[in-house]
Amino acid sequence: MATLKITELELPGVKVIEPTYFEDNRGYSAETYNVRSLLESGISTKFVVDYVCFNKEMGTIRGIHFQNNPHPQVKLVRVLHGEILDFVVDLRRNSPTYKQWTSMVLSETNRKQIYLPSGFGHAYVTRESGTVVLYKFDDYYDRELVRAIRWNDPEIGLKWDIDNPVLSSSDSKAPFLSESDVNLTVEENS
Repeated sequence: MATLKITELELPGVKVIEPTYFEDNRGYSAETYNVRSLLESGISTKFVVDYVCFNKEMGTIRGIHFQNNPHPQVKLVRVLHGEILDFVVDLRRNSPTYKQWTSMVLSETNRKQIYLPSGFGHAYVTRESGTVVLYKFDDYYDRELVRAIRWNDPEIGLKWDIDNPVLSSSDSKAPFLSESDVNLTVEENS
């Protein structure tokens, strides 16, 4: 029996992964990650790092984050507690969908996960206090390659639906896309 429902979104390679939850009077159990199911859907990513973010306040924005070449990261994102409005932005300069984005709600209630291939920026805003977000990465953090694009860059135009976000100093000072040294491209073999 398939334990993961995997659906392609409008940006190439970006997918929603929905685990099957088995519930009874004790609570629930679920298989949230299964290499065989992912392979059957064309995802052969080997993840090497789990990373968790706790967000104290509703209205916290993180992003638009990515890691430049030669070590861009594939991400699998899900919410363990709370809710986010999640954004994925195509930052591959030679892509036909360059600067296009998609968004969706990820929450502990809807139990959805989002898979981002390398070349995409990631951002979210918390819709509840105490939200906890779990990432899986296919490559290690590289301080020299980590980048951000300004959360409110008008060239990208994300629809945050928030007036006074909680931001880190680095996110509030991130360059606009036009000032960024983003070097991500569509891979020749993709």
